[in-house]
Amino acid sequence: MSETPMNSVELQAQAAALRLHGLLAHWSEVMADADAARCVTQWLRWEAQERGRRSLERRLRAAHIGGFKPIADFDWSWPTQVDRAAIEELMTLQLMTDATNVVLVGGNGLGKTMFACNLGYQAVLAGHTVLFVTAGQLLGDLAALDSDSTLRRRLRHYAAPDVLLIDEVGYLSYSNRHADLLFELVSRRYQHKSTVVTTNKAFADWGEVFPNAACVVSLVDRLMHRAEVVRIEGESYRAKEAQERLTARAKQRRALTARSKP
Repeated sequence: MSETPMNSVELQAQAAALRLHGLLAHWSEVMADADAARCVTQWLRWEAQERGRRSLERRLRAAHIGGFKPIADFDWSWPTQVDRAAIEELMTLQLMTDATNVVLVGGNGLGKTMFACNLGYQAVLAGHTVLFVTAGQLLGDLAALDSDSTLRRRLRHYAAPDVLLIDEVGYLSYSNRHADLLFELVSRRYQHKSTVVTTNKAFADWGEVFPNAACVVSLVDRLMHRAEVVRIEGESYRAKEAQERLTARAKQRRALTARSKP
């Protein structure tokens, strides 16, 4: 299907967005020549497409999402509890209109990280900046910084993306300093940017993650306010897939053994 042609005003606006100041300075001359106008129209289209492609590649690299299973391949029948409608609504990115947070709660191997990665990928495709990081990487990085100025710069780095994906909160225990740093980061993003957290623990159990940390209640309060909480329950899907692979290999070996017998 061919693209809808743009009028002169739209083309001029695109040239301005691309900062083609030389072209803009001679705009009336170019538009007065029909052949030149057709060439410029095509060049602008090519330039916009190429810049869009490069911008997408840069944002994908910066997001550090890595490889993940597309949500279209997820077996919705496997979990005993998952709100499919809520997940699919999250993928529309409506959460970003009012900086809604997302908390994906569930056991190992139920798709929390996969959902978070799909959400981040959709945000990148829509032109937003995204960063995926595990809780261990994030807090280890921040806690290792001794200089206040360096720490402030690093906090700005994590506070900057439109969507911050923090994976695996709850799998390790952290010190009071780690808790304070996470609280500082969440507070900086609070009501400004969307933060997505995956965790294997209910909020009531976060005291085990940050033992004796005074800020845990406030941290949870910041995350929970205007948040979409999706709970996923069931057996590990990774364990299911691993068992299926073992069964398939055993079946293949039995078949090979049967064929090799005289």
